[in-house]
Amino acid sequence: MKVLCVLSQYAYGRPERGENYDYVHFVPALRELGHEVEVFDSGNRSSYRDFAELNAALLDRVIAFRPEIIFCVLMHYEIWFDTLDAIRSHCPALVVNWGTDDSWKFVQASRFFAAHVDLHVTTAPAAAERATALGHRNVLLSQWAASDGSLMRPIPAADCRRDVSFVGSLYGYRAAWIAGLRDAGITVDCFGHGSENGVVDTEAIARIARESRIALNFSGEGPGGHLRAGGGRQIKARTFEVPGSGGFLLTESAPGLERYYQPGREVATFSSPDELVRMARHYLAQPEQRDAIANAGYERTAAEHTYRRRFEQILDHVCMLSADRMRTPWGLSPDALAPAIARFRRSGAGWLRSVLVGPLRLIFGFERGPRAARRILFELSWRCAGERTFRAGGLPGRLFYLES
Repeated sequence: MKVLCVLSQYAYGRPERGENYDYVHFVPALRELGHEVEVFDSGNRSSYRDFAELNAALLDRVIAFRPEIIFCVLMHYEIWFDTLDAIRSHCPALVVNWGTDDSWKFVQASRFFAAHVDLHVTTAPAAAERATALGHRNVLLSQWAASDGSLMRPIPAADCRRDVSFVGSLYGYRAAWIAGLRDAGITVDCFGHGSENGVVDTEAIARIARESRIALNFSGEGPGGHLRAGGGRQIKARTFEVPGSGGFLLTESAPGLERYYQPGREVATFSSPDELVRMARHYLAQPEQRDAIANAGYERTAAEHTYRRRFEQILDHVCMLSADRMRTPWGLSPDALAPAIARFRRSGAGWLRSVLVGPLRLIFGFERGPRAARRILFELSWRCAGERTFRAGGLPGRLFYLES
């Protein structure tokens, strides 16, 4: 099949943050399944003047490529519902969205996304249940996985170069818990945004995990991996990446983890800073037990938790779910977005940006002020305006482009 992937090539659309997880793992997996794949970089802000040009460019790409599947990773309002609705009304291409962080993002975004795609894929069981309660019948529960091309068997603990490693952004409680390990005399090498070693590429991530006696993972929900007031945790992509690349995973516990791995046999877990220190000390002192768990985790991952298996299930499901729509004739044209673009470009709201940004620049600075203003407006918009936030006339997208 012809598959158009609509996602960001770089993390947060910024090349300095490294290649985006979805781009690195999803695109090769679809190609390995034999599909003809093209990518539309929805995180690219430099090639377009605003979201109107970005959405028009996406429509042009769909018309030129004529995909059978459009596989999206929608973040916020970068791809309008107007665009998705036009595609689904005027051509047979089936639209799939992979929902990221639905454990906390379902309420503010994904519950709206689901009504404008043929299939919404979520990794959060609670989000899937809530979607059913809201009347959505096109939500599929899946999960993160490991890339088939990065599978590597573990090496013995004795051959590892590092004691403990962590790859990820050092936000929230993560830095404090890692500091606790170091205070206990355990050496931890950190990589990623905000760490002493900085951002590393995908190949390095796999190598670091495999060459560490312990590869650490946190499960906190929300932006930056913060814990919510209720102590929310979720399964992360790293949960599968580490065992798949031959690493020994010591991960913070998360609901549903036992559906994918046996804690204590295929991965190791912790739930508090003190338990993290105890478990790290235990497995550093027990290399044979560490090696047995690393090997069992690898075998389970290679057999059940690869993106090849995940995407086979997803594509089979969407084709079965939307078989009737696949017979829709191609009638999509660039004019389909003309009314939406007119709504986007109408005048009268520019003053609001100045009102929001001015005071916040005094508080947060010249660069952070506009980002704070966008965040406040978005939080107000999805609560008050609902799905209109994600349409061409939505205020966050009209007022904030580069900051989005």
